[in-house]
Amino acid sequence: MLSLLTATALAVARLDQLFAAVMLFGIYSLLSAALFVVMDAVDVAFTEAAVGAGIAIILMLGALALTSHKQHPVPRSRHWMALSVVVITGAALIYGTLDMPLYADPNAPAHLHVVPRYLQQSMQEIGIPNVVTSVLASYRGYDTLGETVVIFTAAVGVIGRLGIVPEGKVGPKTGGMEHHLILRITAKLMLPVILVFALYVQFHGDFGPGGGFQAGVIFASAFILYGLVFGMESVTTVAPPVVVRSLAAIGVLIYAGVGVVSLLMGSNFLDYNLLGHEPTHGQHLGIFLVEFGVGVTVAASMISLFYAYASYQREK
Repeated sequence: MLSLLTATALAVARLDQLFAAVMLFGIYSLLSAALFVVMDAVDVAFTEAAVGAGIAIILMLGALALTSHKQHPVPRSRHWMALSVVVITGAALIYGTLDMPLYADPNAPAHLHVVPRYLQQSMQEIGIPNVVTSVLASYRGYDTLGETVVIFTAAVGVIGRLGIVPEGKVGPKTGGMEHHLILRITAKLMLPVILVFALYVQFHGDFGPGGGFQAGVIFASAFILYGLVFGMESVTTVAPPVVVRSLAAIGVLIYAGVGVVSLLMGSNFLDYNLLGHEPTHGQHLGIFLVEFGVGVTVAASMISLFYAYASYQREK
């Protein structure tokens, strides 16, 4: 698996055809997801498959539609400069790993302190079977809030670069793939299933792989599929750009608002114990709300990026 990943990465680095490079990136993400499954990191594999091999490929293809399918030639002097930076950075990273414990060493510090605490006590402290969700939404709630803000900031940056989408002006006024009857029928059958599955992933993350990040991407993919097949005018009627942009910010406010409520109730920021009649009930409620905020922000950000690419007109 690692050999295939290395071969795919080298192939991407050598390609100047950007469309082929994007397709290989999708293969790379699928291989990474498979490797994570082998390592029993199912939640990470789920995220990699949904984001890396799914919606990220669509967004990169949208970027190619506004630029070029072939990489512009780079002067040879820059090749040596880039190679020097990569070699120096790689050497520094390798040097920094020399005193690290061996892979899967049971005596590694991470396996002797934090990990046993999470595995042995999270069920009593949080009351959720999926330890990954307990770690991400409760123990490491600050980090996950930061990740949510990063996604929102990235969407704002792209929208700021391409411009805010005016109402009623997202993409050409077409019926999408109106002459592809099979695609339209298949999409009609798939869209409800995708949306229901997204809701399942969102609200079942406490018990199995899933959560707001994965659910948000899957939910957004349904709207992107709807726009590609049935036309941008149809999808913006269902999800107006101004509403989608507002939801991206509202999701972050929901997450941070849970922390503010915790402070007002006399607890620490993002400490959910006082939100319910008992600590585990408060943890359940707090995790439910912050995961919902993550899902809303991720879905709205991905849809906003799609709208931005679809509405941008490349200058001739």
